Amino acid sequence: MPSGGPRIANTSAVALRTKSSKKAIASSAATLPVSRKQAPRAAKKPGMLMTLSSSTAKPAVAGKSYFNFGNGQDGPKKTGARRARKPTATQFKKFYVRGDLPVTVSHGAKRKVQWKIDTAQLDYHHYLPLFLDGIRELEEPYKFIAFEGTMTLLNRGGNKILPCVPQCIMPLKTALATRDPRILCLVMQVIQTLVQSADLVGEALVPYYRQLLPVFNLFISNRVNIGDQIDYGQRKKENLGDLIMETLELLEKYGGDDAFINIKYMIPTYESSGM
Repeated sequence: MPSGGPRIANTSAVALRTKSSKKAIASSAATLPVSRKQAPRAAKKPGMLMTLSSSTAKPAVAGKSYFNFGNGQDGPKKTGARRARKPTATQFKKFYVRGDLPVTVSHGAKRKVQWKIDTAQLDYHHYLPLFLDGIRELEEPYKFIAFEGTMTLLNRGGNKILPCVPQCIMPLKTALATRDPRILCLVMQVIQTLVQSADLVGEALVPYYRQLLPVFNLFISNRVNIGDQIDYGQRKKENLGDLIMETLELLEKYGGDDAFINIKYMIPTYESSGM
């Protein structure tokens, strides 16, 4: 072939040069410092993946809920609307200690109140509000004498009770304001007896519902759910929720035509017992 024609490359020589160049690159890469080597990519851990289920998400603060909108606080403080107040000093205790009350305690097989004079001769305008004032006493024997004396006066008063109704409201309201369940149970029993003591007494109490019934509304749901067990508090009249319902039913029964609407105004959850 003439000398000016195309040259044919030697394939064996080219292959040898390629192999030698690859070996040189590999050897040079092995001699490079570690810092210049490309670090391997870290594998993604399963915990770093975004979880779509809210049930597996952990709250930011241990023990706190995601639905706590109180900025880490437990919410507003309790108002204490049903907290028992300490009863104030009563005129009944002062009169009894001074010996101005015609009663004494007879200690026998059963303790009872003994009257020094006939109750028919008593001035109900003076003694009935005075005994009602002692209902909020928690100390013995004042508590026992005030309650038993009040019940005796109501059971024997007859027509003398109706003119005294306006004077009885303030002692009852003061006793209800203590919000002590021990006192409230006694007040409920007194109101039940007062309503049934004479004619027209229930109707005379209707204008005073706004002073008496607000405390009823606070404790009307104060009941104990004990399942199939026996509640001995009912026999002892210590179940406040039941006593309130019984009292409201008697107020509605003896209060006339306007009793229910006035009770409903003060206690919206009350339903008529006559329906």
